[in-house]
Amino acid sequence: MTTRPIDFALVRQIVLSLPDVEESSGRGAASLKVRGKLLTCPAVHKSAEPHSLLVSMGFDERAKLIAMDPDVYYVTDHYVNYRSVLVRLSRIREGALRDLLDRAWRTLNEQTSTRKPGVRKHGASSTHR
Repeated sequence: MTTRPIDFALVRQIVLSLPDVEESSGRGAASLKVRGKLLTCPAVHKSAEPHSLLVSMGFDERAKLIAMDPDVYYVTDHYVNYRSVLVRLSRIREGALRDLLDRAWRTLNEQTSTRKPGVRKHGASSTHR
């Protein structure tokens, strides 16, 4: 049985099947966002290994993934302060990639759907002096 190559085209196909995902671009690369928040994009910084994917997530979850499978998940000094993990597309299985993208989408979806339109996180304190 032939396995399908894992590349950004497959990532795009997986993610665009989820609700509220939009394509965008920035820094010379395509990106996929949930209600304006970055979900995933190719890792374009020179510190990232070729054919790596950046996936948004919290620092704790990133640490767990890297500890669990450092051959697949990693971070470089450039990305250490970003809420994301880098994924070696050549080493991840399609099922694991689907699960990872679904978890990242669920997290962003929860964060963006609970915010009230027009209200900034820290906006309320500026009106009460």
